[in-house]
Amino acid sequence: MGNIINTFKKFLANKNTVTILGVLAGVIVLWGFYSWRVNKATSPIKVPYAKEAISATSEITQESVGYVEVNSKFLSTVDVIQNANEIIGKYVNTGTSIPKGGLFYRTQVVEKGSLPSTFIEDIEDGYQPYSLEANNHTTFGNAIYPGDKIDLYMKATDEDHKLVYGLFVQSITVLASTGRNVFDTNPPRTPAELVFSVDNDMAELLHEASYLPGITLVPIPRNKNYTEEGAAVKTYEYFKRLIESQTGVVEE
Repeated sequence: MGNIINTFKKFLANKNTVTILGVLAGVIVLWGFYSWRVNKATSPIKVPYAKEAISATSEITQESVGYVEVNSKFLSTVDVIQNANEIIGKYVNTGTSIPKGGLFYRTQVVEKGSLPSTFIEDIEDGYQPYSLEANNHTTFGNAIYPGDKIDLYMKATDEDHKLVYGLFVQSITVLASTGRNVFDTNPPRTPAELVFSVDNDMAELLHEASYLPGITLVPIPRNKNYTEEGAAVKTYEYFKRLIESQTGVVEE
């Protein structure tokens, strides 16, 4: 027994043996650390997902949220919400939506107070909303959004059956739109209308024009520096006379 112990002591006292054991210990430590990092990076984590499509400005309810396992390495590269308590009772931000099966990104989820108020509340006295029919073409690929400024052009046929086209009113702010931006990751819906407010007299003309055959209102988007809010132009009077020549007056 003593010989075995002495032999073992001599083995440990050998410099080469110590070096080899040190290298082996280092390798074992490195391997263990590497395995821990790999397991941590690839282990699945449960995160909330949308069990159904949730449109912009809609409330996120508990019934619409489920959990799904994703690779934790994926979560390190994206800003995904990992706790359902951070999304239930909140709302989907404007300009986006959560598709069925989609994860919840922080930029998509807001408090109700962060949503814009309904456009009706923002209309001034003496003004009224007007809804202009629209489609993917007239909204320039579904790219006109609430808050954008547009000019309204009018296309019509005059008394000589000639085509006339010109600016009717400048710089109207779009209050609402039923479209969805073409850059949304979800399949875009076809826009149906653009809503804006104009003064009562202008609204009456626009409504009359919408019922007259051969007259079309065309929205043209402008940039953010365009500030001539609701300004009438020289051609406005021409189109006003053209509309009034084809309509009657209701006696009070």
